[in-house]
Amino acid sequence: MRKQLIVLGILLHFAAPAPAQVSFGFGFQADNVSVSLSTYPNLVRVPGYPVYYASGLNSNYFFYDGMYWIFESDQWYSSSWYNGPWMMVDPDSIPLYLLRVPVRYYRHPPAFFVGWQANSPPRWGDHWGNDWAQHRSGWDRWNRQAMPAPAPLPTYQRKYSGDRYPSRDQQPILQQRNYRHEARDPLVREQPNAAPPRNQAEPAQRGRPEAQQGRNPLAPAAPPSQLPAARPNPPAAQPPQRARDNPEPQRQQQAAPRVEERPAPRINPQPQREPNRESMRPQAEPNQQPSNEGRSAPRQMEQGQGAGQQRERDNGDERGQGRGR
Repeated sequence: MRKQLIVLGILLHFAAPAPAQVSFGFGFQADNVSVSLSTYPNLVRVPGYPVYYASGLNSNYFFYDGMYWIFESDQWYSSSWYNGPWMMVDPDSIPLYLLRVPVRYYRHPPAFFVGWQANSPPRWGDHWGNDWAQHRSGWDRWNRQAMPAPAPLPTYQRKYSGDRYPSRDQQPILQQRNYRHEARDPLVREQPNAAPPRNQAEPAQRGRPEAQQGRNPLAPAAPPSQLPAARPNPPAAQPPQRARDNPEPQRQQQAAPRVEERPAPRINPQPQREPNRESMRPQAEPNQQPSNEGRSAPRQMEQGQGAGQQRERDNGDERGQGRGR
């Protein structure tokens, strides 16, 4: 009988379900979150903090740096849309300004918050232990003057309520299209459901037209010798443009050769008469200066001929008179 009871106890032990365990993981989707919203919540800014809280909800619901955050069952969750899906966040990855929110803005505070000051942040070091306090040392000390401005609320999500609430695949597309804010906090950027930066989506959009046109990325580039032929050379077009703007230099250049050509025959016409000079030099008088030979030679010839004819006439007259006598 005892053996039967022992065997039955062993069977009941293995048949009983194991107790649920809550682990601090990172990036695990949570389906057991009790927060379920049908419409966009009313978010109010925490005075002096870049954080918003849902004043009309009976839950610890916050908004910081473009994402929604809730604290439930001793665990933090995050989402890029106001009604999830929610992702579990490790205590070491929670943003500092979210940890610094005073106790009074937790609309559904846990039991271990009892006795803590309402205007001070929760004592996370006492709750999570010394290891966490050493790893996140200084989280409760900051310069309030260097506090960043709060991120704008994604109010475009108000029109997506009830049956119009988008699926998980549609949410990043709508957020990329309607929400311009990019997360500044490094811990927010590490969230798996955070929106990707816009500069990462631009190269993909730029590459689409090339893929649609059927370009071959492995095709060799055009040789450098062909590039000047395909592009106009702006310096070559400048001289005609300058000539149009200032036509006077062209006229001066065209007139310059004419001035040099016209005086040439007038300045020195002697080379054309040099053959006549050489033929006339034997008939010139020996005492005549060489500089006036070309001009006085014909005149002297005419005078010499006239004088010879006059002498012949005089001699003829004298002969006629002698015969008369």
